[in-house]
Amino acid sequence: MEWMKAAGRALASVAIMGAALTGALAQDKTPQDPRLHTPGKLTVATGDPVYPPWMLDNDPASGRGFENAMVYALAAEMGFAREDVVWVRETFDQSIAPGAKNYDFAIQQISVTEPRAEIVSFSRVYYQPDKAVVALPGSPVEGAASFDQLREARWGATVGTTDLTYLERVLGISDAAVYDDQVGVFQAMQAGQIDATVVALPTALFVTAVQVPEANITALLPADDEDLGHGLLFEKDNPLVEWVDEALGELIEAGAIDDLVEEYLVADPSMPVITE
Repeated sequence: MEWMKAAGRALASVAIMGAALTGALAQDKTPQDPRLHTPGKLTVATGDPVYPPWMLDNDPASGRGFENAMVYALAAEMGFAREDVVWVRETFDQSIAPGAKNYDFAIQQISVTEPRAEIVSFSRVYYQPDKAVVALPGSPVEGAASFDQLREARWGATVGTTDLTYLERVLGISDAAVYDDQVGVFQAMQAGQIDATVVALPTALFVTAVQVPEANITALLPADDEDLGHGLLFEKDNPLVEWVDEALGELIEAGAIDDLVEEYLVADPSMPVITE
C-alpha cells in the first residue's frame, strides 16, 4: 500500500501547487501582481534631469508635466495609489540599452523604432510629436525653405536619440556633432560651435521660451516614417506590457491623453514647414 501513500502525497503536492498558481494568477493585473519589479509599487524610470513641458521643475513626483501626469493617470487606471508610484532616474542611453531593468517601465520621450524593439519592448504609442528646427538669430537655417538649404548648416544633436537619426536619415546630414545630453547641444549652439539642432516640437517650445530664450524655432519638419512615436519602454519581453497597454488604451479612449497634450504640448499652427 506504500505506492498508494506515495500517490496520495503526489496528488496533495499537485493540489498545493495548483492552489498557489491560482492565487498568483488572481493577483495578475493588480497592484500585488508578482510580475512587478516590486509588488505593491509601480516603479517608473525617467531622465536625470527632466525638462518641461514633459515634466516640470525636474520633479517627476509632482505630477506636473505631460509625461508624469500621464504616468499618474495610468497608475490610477491600473489600481495604484499615487504614493505607490516610485521614480528612479537613469540616462537616455541606459534606457534604450538591452538587458535587465530595475523598474517596470521607462518614460523619457522614447521613440518606438524597429532597431530598438529588437532589444527592448514598448507599449503602444501614446504621442507622436512634430520635429522642429531650433537656432539662434543669424543662423544659416533662418529662412531656409528646403532640405538642401538646411544641409549647408552645422548641426548637432544628442547621442542615441531619434533627433540624431532624423538628421542623418531624413535630412542627410553626415557630419552632425554629437553630445551626451540636450544641455550640451544648446551650450554648443551658444558657443557658436553648431548652427542648429532638431528636437521634438514640445521640447523646442520650452527651450525657446525658457532655456535659451534668444533661440527661435525656424521651421517644422515632416515626421520620420521609421519613428512611430513615443512609447513606454520595458525590459525585453516583459509580461507587464499587455496590462499597461490595456490601461493606456483606456486613457486614450477616454480622451485623457488628448487633454494632457492640450494642457502641456501646445503648438503654433502658423509655423513654417519644410517638407523636402
